[in-house]
Amino acid sequence: MATSGSSSFDLNIDDIINEAYERCGQRAMSGYDLKTARRSLNLLFSDWGNRGVHLWKVSLNEVALVSGTAQYAVNESVSDVLEAYISTTAAAANNANTQDVSLTKIDRSAYAALPNKLATGQPSQYFVDRQISPVVKLWPTPDTASTYKLISYNVQRIDDVSTSAEDPEIPSRFMPCLTTGLAYYIAMKKNPERVGLLKQQYEQDFKLAADEDSPRVSLRLTPARSSY
Repeated sequence: MATSGSSSFDLNIDDIINEAYERCGQRAMSGYDLKTARRSLNLLFSDWGNRGVHLWKVSLNEVALVSGTAQYAVNESVSDVLEAYISTTAAAANNANTQDVSLTKIDRSAYAALPNKLATGQPSQYFVDRQISPVVKLWPTPDTASTYKLISYNVQRIDDVSTSAEDPEIPSRFMPCLTTGLAYYIAMKKNPERVGLLKQQYEQDFKLAADEDSPRVSLRLTPARSSY
């Protein structure tokens, strides 16, 4: 059996737009058709950000903490901080003495309830103030006893689409979902009769891609034991 021996199939933005228009029973005939499709793609990516965490957009970030400073700005391309830990090194220690201590994520109410937000010590909790440019607030405020680094897993936004010659910043498993989703968005503007069908297909394609986009780890269940 002869095969191509290649598994690198991909579509650029122009290909995706043309495929989406064809699924709508339409054709991109003008520069404005391409412009409105790119705008819909960026809105679609925003919708994906609201639907959950995408593994390919989780990045590891490292920030050196400053004694007496509790708040640290996060790049506006970050939508949330999933997990964080403090890496501590004593003043004259080598790397072998570095310790990583997990931080507990708390919400706004729990942070507001802290009686002394300027208390110093080794940080043990963090609150993510999700403004347009998010801010991470640590408690206690870092002291001078150790050299601290905040290491966190951040969720980044998907890169914007600006030209039709670009490639979308997605893995291949989301390509069918992206194409159907764009067709659904275009249909709302160009061919309302196909909105219902395309929306149903989009939701199905998104579920398949989202279910596949998950960590593959072993699961072990231990039954609870109680004495009588």
